[in-house]
Amino acid sequence: MRLFRAHRAEYDSEWAAMKSIAAKFGATAETVRLWVRQADVDDGVVDGVSREERQRIKELERENRELRRANEILKAASVFFAAELDPRPKR
Repeated sequence: MRLFRAHRAEYDSEWAAMKSIAAKFGATAETVRLWVRQADVDDGVVDGVSREERQRIKELERENRELRRANEILKAASVFFAAELDPRPKR
């Protein structure tokens, strides 16, 4: 991104700069465009979800899935043990 930002003024448009830089790295211009946009979000230049925030969301979603699964297991165990401890005769 530093390369793009440093040499952007040398080109007629952002897209031309992205195409030139992409060719130097063996990437596509679209890939460079996405990198630039994400860097702008990460640096707070534009609104959006930063990489750190996206990673934190993934971690929270994973934790949420694990907690829901553990909760379901505990509910099933509770029902099982409640039935086992019920003093009423079984039908």
